[in-house]
Amino acid sequence: MERTIPLNKLRNIGIIAHIDAGKTTTSERVLFYTGKNYKLGEVHDGTATMDWMVQEQERGITITSAATTCSWKDITINLIDTPGHVDFTIEVERSLKVLDGAVVIFCAVGGVEPQTETVWRQADRYEVPRIAFVNKMDRTGSDLKMVIDQMEKRLAANVAAIQVPYGKEQDFTGIIDIIEKKLSLYKDDSGKEFEVKDVPAEMMPEVEKARMVLIEKLAEVDDKIMEDYLHNKEISVKEIKDGIRKAVIANKFVPVLCGSAFKNKGVQLVLDAVRDYLPSPLDLPPIKGINPDSGEFEEIKADDKAPFCALSFKVATDPYVGKLNYIRVYSGTLMAGTYIFNASKRERERVTKIVKMHANRQEIVDSVSTGDIAAAVGLKDTKTGDTLCTEKNQILIEAMKFPEPVIQQAIEPKTKDAQQKLGLALHKLEDEDPSFRVTYNEETGQTIIAGMGQLHLEIIIDRILREFNVEAQVGQPQVAYRETLTKKISQVGKFISQSGGRGQYGHCVLEMEPQEVPGTGITFEDKIKSGAIPREFIPAVKKGVFGAAKSGSLAGYPVTDVKVTLIDGSYHDVDSSELAFQMAGSLAFNEGLRKANPILLEPIMDMEVIVPEEYMGQVIGDLSSRRAKIMSLAQRMNLRTIRANIPLAEVFNYATILRSLTQGRASYTMEPSFYAEVPSHIAEKIAAGFTSAGSRRHS
Repeated sequence: MERTIPLNKLRNIGIIAHIDAGKTTTSERVLFYTGKNYKLGEVHDGTATMDWMVQEQERGITITSAATTCSWKDITINLIDTPGHVDFTIEVERSLKVLDGAVVIFCAVGGVEPQTETVWRQADRYEVPRIAFVNKMDRTGSDLKMVIDQMEKRLAANVAAIQVPYGKEQDFTGIIDIIEKKLSLYKDDSGKEFEVKDVPAEMMPEVEKARMVLIEKLAEVDDKIMEDYLHNKEISVKEIKDGIRKAVIANKFVPVLCGSAFKNKGVQLVLDAVRDYLPSPLDLPPIKGINPDSGEFEEIKADDKAPFCALSFKVATDPYVGKLNYIRVYSGTLMAGTYIFNASKRERERVTKIVKMHANRQEIVDSVSTGDIAAAVGLKDTKTGDTLCTEKNQILIEAMKFPEPVIQQAIEPKTKDAQQKLGLALHKLEDEDPSFRVTYNEETGQTIIAGMGQLHLEIIIDRILREFNVEAQVGQPQVAYRETLTKKISQVGKFISQSGGRGQYGHCVLEMEPQEVPGTGITFEDKIKSGAIPREFIPAVKKGVFGAAKSGSLAGYPVTDVKVTLIDGSYHDVDSSELAFQMAGSLAFNEGLRKANPILLEPIMDMEVIVPEEYMGQVIGDLSSRRAKIMSLAQRMNLRTIRANIPLAEVFNYATILRSLTQGRASYTMEPSFYAEVPSHIAEKIAAGFTSAGSRRHS
């Protein structure tokens, strides 16, 4: 089937930013100006197209990334609007994995905020080319230069403005393009009409200065511009634009635009920049995949004639069609009604229907080709991160990394009838969101749900009640502690059982030590020499180790950051079995952990509090009483910002506390940063609670 959109005219972009920088408002303007929507949706009215979930409309925040397709001039844009709240960081992560470019939005007053740093690092990790849009230029205290300085300092980014505002704060009426030296003046409130004029004479010195900075920044990463610059040659508009495009695609430069999405100024110019500077699928190097049979790396070329290959990056449940798998096609074409191969699960799957998404509305299409983002219906076992391809040309794209949950709650149905419905609801939600985990605690008989933060679990519980109509009750949020060891130890594990008939014999020696790099988790290495344990029993030892690591010796929390090496052992010709070696591995790990000075670890949050000067003392005093470590203090106009590392256990319901301390005038954001040792006096209480709960159960 012939493709309707040339590949070089396609842009797969995401809008990413800190919470409240104006991502959804900007997305709504994009849909309006590209003719996709006829009227403007507003977040504060709950009418935003991209925020279609009830929970999003009520809270005025984005929870799930929404995809849509629109056209601008001669290009087609697949647009994904992502959440800014750190509890939904997985949505940003999986969107960046499949996008070719991103528009990062900054608040002209707030500048680079903690979560901006998080999304910027995520974009760095996936090497996503980006342009920056400094929004809210109409607000009191807006300052483009301050935002650019912060981007250079905090994000270590090579950035320069390609626009400067015309008018300041409430007098902001237009935008000057410093490359073409033209002023776009807006005529009406809807921003549809604007006239392009020459730059007023009084603004020329500022424009020339900004243009010089831009050329200097480009010269650092472009040899041709560097040569012309050193020889004082005139650099043409085309050369500057080509230089920006090349540097953006190579991830060496980020152009900065400005405007006010809410006041409808500057969004068309952002769309022009998407067209001019962000890459099409053809501009990027081919993505790499692994051949599952040979284990060799192979390149996947963006070409319709190449074998089909796509990545499932999101699973959603639709009340009418069931499960939707959002896919990004990297090569080839997929027709509805055909069979494909899930290389991650090694299973065949049938695509019954393909739909293009417009937020939660669907448009049925016959096929999708290279570069497309769509949703497939009918896939039974495909999860987030699975590679879809043809059975003849199997390939595995590197899967995504999902963050570990830091907070958990017990959940139980109110009635016997709701038991099954709750199980189904949790299973569907776990399918949709890989940062949400469900476990069953054998000891207490409770179902435990774990997530990225209080808001994350609140939304999940709200969806269980409303979407799935399950009456359930939940316990208090709990911190997801971890356990680890602090010294290196060698431990023997023996499982020998003789009870008439065939016996059981498993014997292994494990070396256990702390990981050099925190956050590595449990690793298992086999260094058995001369067949002390037959090869077929080694996976059983590993299984025993990983099984035992699910609950530690201090307070039953999962064990992390332990390097386990199998160094010796022995076997019996008749009595050895997989079960015996699994038990031996489990016994060795449990015993070794007990002897290696185990400690409890707790999640530490990176927190930023923005507080009026007069409440600074109370807030710092309160934070100190919560075991916070103040990292830095800064001034932002008449407000102070406090950056601190604080244990999650100390900040449940912090919003209420901060409100009462500051008469509701302060705000804060926080995100998981790292795990650290729990102070001994607190660890003793947690362990005592664990043992007393255990003795109550067994009495």
